[in-house]
Amino acid sequence: MSQDQLDQRIHDYILAHPEVLVQALQSLDERQRQAEAAEARKVLKARAADIFHDKQSPVGGNAQGNVTLVEFFDYNCPYCRMMAPIMDQAVAGDPQLRIVYKEFPILGPDSVFAAKAALAAERQGKYTAFHKALYGSRTRVTEAAVLKIAADAGLDVERMKIDMQQRDIQASIDRNTELAQALGITGTPGFVVGDQIFPGATDLATMKKLIEQARNRRK
Repeated sequence: MSQDQLDQRIHDYILAHPEVLVQALQSLDERQRQAEAAEARKVLKARAADIFHDKQSPVGGNAQGNVTLVEFFDYNCPYCRMMAPIMDQAVAGDPQLRIVYKEFPILGPDSVFAAKAALAAERQGKYTAFHKALYGSRTRVTEAAVLKIAADAGLDVERMKIDMQQRDIQASIDRNTELAQALGITGTPGFVVGDQIFPGATDLATMKKLIEQARNRRK
């Protein structure tokens, strides 16, 4: 059989059985997802210190807890806002849970401003309160809204504005962005616990299950 004849037979077969092409594309997508997941796990192992113990990342829950949940988030992300009370419930129900907050502002300048303000609030010892207050806003977190929320939360707003300009705050956001990309986290929220990376919002039961799995692997 000549090459032209073989090509024609393949062409005719695909036209007669288009589901074969669909199956091939699905198989390719699955292999790509598996390869991306494997690469993300390598990054997770190699950069565990940056993910779980970066000194510039605020910590909540029990700072000495035996399992750590890392969240990449944006204050203007509706799914992150939906997750905020679930995160609170997880912390309230687990006295050994440690939270690492990764400011990951991907939804525009307002989000960047809010992230810088939150990191500046950490310098006044009020990160957690300010973090919750930002999520408590019923409107988009704009620059004006951030300043008002900061004042209402008892922050020294003028000091906060100065601290927001410090290079290490922008460096922290840049580091979080690069780290998220390396882990394959392209949207918000994104979570890391133990050796698991999971994007998107989830329910409390699923989160508790992942936390317990991570805790059990430490034993």
